[in-house]
Amino acid sequence: MTTFAHQHPTLKLDRFAITLSGLCLVHCIATTVFVAMLASAGSILGSPIIHEVGLTVAMSIGALALGKGILDHGFMMPSAVGGLGLGVMAGALTLPETGGGEAVYTMTGVLILALGHRLNGIAAE
Repeated sequence: MTTFAHQHPTLKLDRFAITLSGLCLVHCIATTVFVAMLASAGSILGSPIIHEVGLTVAMSIGALALGKGILDHGFMMPSAVGGLGLGVMAGALTLPETGGGEAVYTMTGVLILALGHRLNGIAAE
């Protein structure tokens, strides 16, 4: 196994994307907790603009990392899995924010996207 400094650029991008997916997951959990505890803090963290910007960033980095992976190693499965995760995240934006359904779908999409990035990293090794 190579050291991180000598890894393929796609691996670095995928690891960065996985880190962002983790931060998104932390955001979703924190928002849910804050909404339950403090309505004012929850409304700031649960603002639709945060979700829209986050999804835009996720889609941009996902397209870059997963698309570059296809070009580098030729396997489409990681991109398909990652695309499914992005689709679930995008679909979550259409759900009502009350009841927790949106948060569950978003977190599920984030985990699927992270799996796609991990598969991309494995394929590039």
